[in-house]
Amino acid sequence: MIGISIATKWEYEAALEYFGIKNDEIFAYPFGEYFIRTMNDTELVFYSTGVRKVNGVGGTQYMISKYNLTKVIVAGTCAGIDDRFRNLDIIVPDKAVQYDCTVKEVEPLIKQSFIVDIDLSKYGNVFYTGTIGTADKAVVMWKDYLELKENKITIADTEAGAIAYICKKNDVECIIVKGISDFPTDESNSDPFESNIEQINVYIENTPKVMNKIFGEYLIRFI
Repeated sequence: MIGISIATKWEYEAALEYFGIKNDEIFAYPFGEYFIRTMNDTELVFYSTGVRKVNGVGGTQYMISKYNLTKVIVAGTCAGIDDRFRNLDIIVPDKAVQYDCTVKEVEPLIKQSFIVDIDLSKYGNVFYTGTIGTADKAVVMWKDYLELKENKITIADTEAGAIAYICKKNDVECIIVKGISDFPTDESNSDPFESNIEQINVYIENTPKVMNKIFGEYLIRFI
């Protein structure tokens, strides 16, 4: 069985709607909810985890153990960092890093021990790729965006790098499929709270568009 890891409630609600899931097809588990569908003759368990690394890792480890998963696909939204891309572009990273695991004042922002290389060679090359950076702190502030850009991060989120790390520990293949829902904005000439609210509204508006694109155009490629 393959697991499809989904973090936020908006992403999971988009999944429920896309697949036409009825209430009696939804099951609860300690980190959220899940449902099962078959695609390309393969059983898939779509599970919500909640946001941030501890939830993503906990939910994924639970599902690996419960269903003996052979692969985990992390599907969801992300913040854009590399300005060569635009909102709604789908990125399939070939590298996942965690960038909040160091004392960055005296250490590199990204330690080698928290880098996971992802082999995409058997899936072809007809998709955008790059590096996803993960931290418990979402990329909202402009200074954080600039720091990640300087470190050649393509996209950023709050769970995928940690899920890739725990999959590696379990010897389970991990594929990350993320769609850009929003880019951080320079809040220096505006109210930071209003700027943040505006970014959240863009995220909420774009989330179902991203998820529908992942489910409709990308998921089948990695099963």
